[in-house]
Amino acid sequence: MPRKTNIEKDRKGRGKGPGTEKRTPRPKPKIDFTVDALDYKNVNLLRQFVTDQGRILPRKYTGLPAHYQRALNRSIKRARQMLLMR
Repeated sequence: MPRKTNIEKDRKGRGKGPGTEKRTPRPKPKIDFTVDALDYKNVNLLRQFVTDQGRILPRKYTGLPAHYQRALNRSIKRARQMLLMR
């Protein structure tokens, strides 16, 4: 079997071709509340970040910064423990 002479065509994902242009960054969400508002007693706000089945929405969907998402998870779990949420 003869040796391949043109190696450049065989390489995939090396920065040439479709899909290699820069992506536009995800738009930053407008956060209209503070970390202090993320309290386990603020059930109306917490329900916005929970699905109908009761799952907490991930950061990918909420668009919150990491420290907000951690505080959100903590307060949702506390509200569940106190039976304020299901």
